[in-house]
Amino acid sequence: MLVYQDLLTGDELLSDSFPYREIENGILWEVDGKWVVQGAVDVDIGANPSAEGGDDEGVDDQAVKVVDIVDTFRLQEQPPFDKKQFLAYVKRYIKLLTPKLDEESQAQFKQHIPSATKFLLSKLSDLQFFVGESMHDDGGLVFAYYKDGAADPTFLYFAHGLKEIKC
Repeated sequence: MLVYQDLLTGDELLSDSFPYREIENGILWEVDGKWVVQGAVDVDIGANPSAEGGDDEGVDDQAVKVVDIVDTFRLQEQPPFDKKQFLAYVKRYIKLLTPKLDEESQAQFKQHIPSATKFLLSKLSDLQFFVGESMHDDGGLVFAYYKDGAADPTFLYFAHGLKEIKC
């Protein structure tokens, strides 16, 4: 199994159980998330409490709908950014990430980050922002949005900000 960690914070953000597609010249990874229901397991053991003189107390579980990627990697939602805040974040992220990349990756990242940033800016009002479990300010962001009225969210990751770890 492969796990992808944030290169800056070490937070686990993705695994190979969630296939990705490269977009924007490989700068962004696009991953499909799904709403799933957790909890409220109804187990029928065949007993009939009312026939046995007991009360049917039931189970106090509550079903909760969660997004699989958010739940699996304990992503923490952040307040939305306006254009100025987002551009400031991207500048700081580029400054922090670039020294951690090898020369070839640096060149590719610098060449294509403007178009990836433009792509994200075009969706800015629709994006949800998430950080890893540590909630570190200098870490990478994970972006989520709903494609053309889709019921399940699509997640976007900066590919160069992820480190592949074999488990």
